[in-house]
Amino acid sequence: MFKICIYLLMYYLGKRVTKKKLISVKNPYDDKIVENLGQTDTEDIAAIIATALKGFQILKALPAGERSRILENTANIISEKKEDFARAICLECGKTITEASGEVDRGINTMRLSAIAATRLGGETIRFDLGGVSKKTGYYTRVPLGIVLAITPFNFPLNLSCHKIGPAIAAGNSVIHKPATKTPLSGVMLAEALVKAGLPVECISVVIGPGSSIGMDMVKNPAVRKISFTGSLEVGEKIMANCGLKKITMELGSNSAVVVFKDAPLDHVAKKVRRGGYTLAGQVCISIQRVYVEDPVADEFIRALSMEVNQIKYGDPLLKDTEMGPMIDAAALQKAADFCKDALERGGLIILGGKKQKSIFLPTIIINAPEESLIVQEEAFAPIVVVNRFKALDEAIEKVNNTRYGLQAGVFTRDINLAMECAQRIECGGVLINEMPTYRVDNMPYGGTKGSGIGREG
Repeated sequence: MFKICIYLLMYYLGKRVTKKKLISVKNPYDDKIVENLGQTDTEDIAAIIATALKGFQILKALPAGERSRILENTANIISEKKEDFARAICLECGKTITEASGEVDRGINTMRLSAIAATRLGGETIRFDLGGVSKKTGYYTRVPLGIVLAITPFNFPLNLSCHKIGPAIAAGNSVIHKPATKTPLSGVMLAEALVKAGLPVECISVVIGPGSSIGMDMVKNPAVRKISFTGSLEVGEKIMANCGLKKITMELGSNSAVVVFKDAPLDHVAKKVRRGGYTLAGQVCISIQRVYVEDPVADEFIRALSMEVNQIKYGDPLLKDTEMGPMIDAAALQKAADFCKDALERGGLIILGGKKQKSIFLPTIIINAPEESLIVQEEAFAPIVVVNRFKALDEAIEKVNNTRYGLQAGVFTRDINLAMECAQRIECGGVLINEMPTYRVDNMPYGGTKGSGIGREG
């Protein structure tokens, strides 16, 4: 079973290091302290960078087969400790125990995919006998970059860490992991699993503390050659402004939309929106936030969705029958309330929810919210779905695209021509046909356009 320790500290050189200043990790549901963590000091950064440089020299010299074996062994260790990992995720981020267990399964799969990738990283032969040149051939091969700084958010503390750390190690890079300050437990447990699996201790460090201080110090450091960041657009822009000449992968915010045409199976779509809009209390970057329904079937769809959302059981995330848990903190609760208030003031109608209940924001449906309202234009990161109407295809696509974000969107129709036109015209990194935009498999090239990111992950 997972044990609640008195101190969980910065992970460095294969062990947990005692620090003077502590950060309390709290259960979002009841605000009880889960663990106290040692905060990384800015004075620690130079030593951590120096160690990571040594780790890079060690790891890039390891054969690809050995890196693959380490990653596969890591997946096996996580699998053996699945219950411990799931409970840690549940306690630190408020994800239901069922959701947390599913995340552990995905993390295992991501590490196994990384193990496979380690054996397939190669190059290509290039013909040089062009443009008057003859009897020459060239080739290239992929080589590791150096130190990878992996910055992960609170909502998928294990799997998103696996997505950044697994491929980096597969390619021969050392990693400094900066998990969200609210949810670092899974990241430390993952680092321990990697070292137990055979990864040299110099190749992975976990730093814990505010991104505005220790995070930005590492972002600016020229020894860091790659930054992989998942988080908000605002923080992503700050990283871009300070990182200098580095390779960057960013998965940022979204306000994902679904388009429902009149020929779609409405009950089926309502079930998909229930799952895609309220998983982890809507605190997912590809959570369904906007639903555009063709006018003739809008009322019927709203009734179907209301019936589904009314059935959501919310409460203690440790209980197996709980479907939705708490918001991550009081600020997230207040932001959700502010979005609802703004929608009401602009003429929208809240037909379900719209209120706080201790640490939980009730599952919410808003209809007829103006396009300029916060719930339509910005990222709510809350269990709020707005349902608006459209009369023609062009109108639907214009509304879906009328945002600074572009991560994923969903389209529901039986008409292949409509589906393909939407896929071509919607400005998103991924358009899913007859599927919710909250869908992701871990080997797909996942990423966004516009303010939703740079590059692909998976």
